[in-house]
Amino acid sequence: MSLFQSTTRRLVFQVYCGLKASSSKKQKFCLEMARPSSNMADFREAFAKAKHIAVITGAGVSAESGVPTFRGAGGFWRKWQAQELATPEAFARNPSRVWEFYHYRREVMLSKHPNPAHIAIAECERRLSKQGRSVVVITQNIDELHRKAGTKHLLEIHGSLFKTRCTNCGNVAANYKSPICPALAGKGAPDPETEDATIPVEDLPQCEEDGCNGLLRPHVVWFGETLDPNILTEVEKELEICDLCLVVSARGVPVAEFNMEATPATNRFRFHFPGPCGTTLPPALARHETEIIS
Repeated sequence: MSLFQSTTRRLVFQVYCGLKASSSKKQKFCLEMARPSSNMADFREAFAKAKHIAVITGAGVSAESGVPTFRGAGGFWRKWQAQELATPEAFARNPSRVWEFYHYRREVMLSKHPNPAHIAIAECERRLSKQGRSVVVITQNIDELHRKAGTKHLLEIHGSLFKTRCTNCGNVAANYKSPICPALAGKGAPDPETEDATIPVEDLPQCEEDGCNGLLRPHVVWFGETLDPNILTEVEKELEICDLCLVVSARGVPVAEFNMEATPATNRFRFHFPGPCGTTLPPALARHETEIIS
């Protein structure tokens, strides 16, 4: 199971069955809920009443922006898949190759833009904040498209393509340079016939903290690494107070899944809206007729 899948399933279970649920009766109730509804009017009623909305997003929300995922059949960069490059071991063996991969991804993302799903979520957050209501986005994406769309309350549990971490001093910093260092200019082509650049370590991105000059790495969670416990603590706090959750939720509060197709968890939710997120989310999060804008 991939890091993405395991994290998603853990969040789904925590939110749906309750972060502190322990009784077999409660767990049995979770498994016996009726099949989800695709009635948008019913969802809109739940949305109008919600005070604390949590939105959990994954790769699907960015697919319509043309973001490559490097997953599944054909998901290769050169001859490698992400799980072969996004590991501490791969970086230790060949930091030049790994940095070429991430440089390519950074450059691609600089040309991508938020799609209607990202924009609908950000607009919803802005609008509801004026009503004393809150929206938090908990994302597994590292592309920063939610931030680009204007989302403010954002928890990036897998990090960001546009942050670096020093392997020497541990400093984390935002970095939007293009290219990130001179040696990577023009490098990172995904074609399988492309030869590795074999850039010397001293020419790869270096820490700019005074007197450090340590090798930088992307500040993302790689396969085999644990999630940041501070971020997870924030996530758990948000999931405990939410009374509506997209894509998932719990403790008797409404759950709405927006996905291209059903998932193993779909039958546990109250709502399921199939189709592209850029099509289904905007009408779901649009202003409800009962909302009062001051």
